[in-house]
Amino acid sequence: MAKRPTPVTEQEIVSAVINAMAEKKAYDIVTISFSKMRNMVCDSFVICHATNRPQAEAIADAVEYQVRMDPGLHVRSVEGRENAEWILLDYGDVVVHIFQENTRKFYRLEDLWADAEIERHDGMTN
Repeated sequence: MAKRPTPVTEQEIVSAVINAMAEKKAYDIVTISFSKMRNMVCDSFVICHATNRPQAEAIADAVEYQVRMDPGLHVRSVEGRENAEWILLDYGDVVVHIFQENTRKFYRLEDLWADAEIERHDGMTN
């Protein structure tokens, strides 16, 4: 793969993640932007959920592949693959959360960040 002439932007990562999620029929895709908040460890979360373990794993695989292909970024770390209830993919400025439905309802990440900008994306709803 050829080296990119410019750094990867947050929006490029978020767009690639959302496209990969939508391709695998992820439910309730949401981005949370922390750009107006201070002292945050990342700039954005991208959150979705799946109805079962195979779908959650397929979404995670698709996100890793899509972000690696374009914009050409490798995931820094992955957590939660063991049981796939909550898979976290860390891309530095963007952190991806892929839940199974009941786990997402339990943790309710969107409700924890009321001060952040939350955007819902087209796709499947549940």
